[in-house]
Amino acid sequence: MKKFLSLLFIAVFTSYSFSQELTTENPEIGFDLAFSSSTLGGNAGIGLKYSAFQVGDVLVFGPSVRYERTWVKNSFTGVNGGYNVYGGGVFAHTRFYNAIFLGLEYEILKSPFNSNGFLTGVNSSWAHTLFLGGGFSREFNESFRINAGLMYDVINADNSPFKRSYSISQKDANGNIVKILPIIFRLAFFIRL
Repeated sequence: MKKFLSLLFIAVFTSYSFSQELTTENPEIGFDLAFSSSTLGGNAGIGLKYSAFQVGDVLVFGPSVRYERTWVKNSFTGVNGGYNVYGGGVFAHTRFYNAIFLGLEYEILKSPFNSNGFLTGVNSSWAHTLFLGGGFSREFNESFRINAGLMYDVINADNSPFKRSYSISQKDANGNIVKILPIIFRLAFFIRL
């Protein structure tokens, strides 16, 4: 399934790159925000995308950077802490009929988790993510765009900082969770420069 999705996205993106001319007109800056808070802690973060290149009217791509701060409050032990996730990558989005987008987003992030998925305060590692997905895309007044969709992490690394964000699961007949799918919801805003 992972190979099929990867090949499908590559085929869609490649078909546009050979049939249109690459331009640097109409660059956009995009951002997606992450925020949550509770009595046990929370997180706040931002992912920035710069669509430096455009192929025709449908394909945009460029570099991306991400920073996220997570804090933890343990009222039982009184120990508080936190960690940072940061890194960069590249992205490509194909937009159809001002209604739908397909996206590919690769990032390498400094993760505080080890290869077993446990939080480590000593040896942080780099985590690779490759999100493929799509959803709703709408441009307003040729200056502002909203993308909202589901993204599937093809790599699904054990030390991925996104693992705690995965909320779609498969359950057995008894209602026990047997598998958590590496899918996140992403809402992104793009402003034309």
